[in-house]
Amino acid sequence: VQLVESGGGLVQAGGSLRLSCAASGSTVSIRSMGWYRQAPGKQRELVAAVTAGGSSTRYSDSVKGRFTISRDNAENTMYLQMNSLKPEDTAVYYCNARVDRGAIYVILDDYWGQGTQVTVSS
Repeated sequence: VQLVESGGGLVQAGGSLRLSCAASGSTVSIRSMGWYRQAPGKQRELVAAVTAGGSSTRYSDSVKGRFTISRDNAENTMYLQMNSLKPEDTAVYYCNARVDRGAIYVILDDYWGQGTQVTVSS
């Protein structure tokens, strides 16, 4: 599975951005996808995740109500709509896909995109 992110950039506080993650390869084996972010000097953290069919989502408390994750399975693309952005949202955002490579048992591997920078100015 290959993941390519796009849509990052510089925005003022209160503004919006939409990130995209295009998946290719063995996309049928993807069980869930998510967005993570890593700010300088901090650990990578989960921002939002969505199940394969898109029916279930979860968000970190820090973005709940401001960010929306979605999937377009026909296009094999995942999105993160980010509204009411704050300076503390500044980070490199990574797309993640959890892929099941097991033939009988579930064996999950994580795949990552290259990351896209989001900078929110105050």
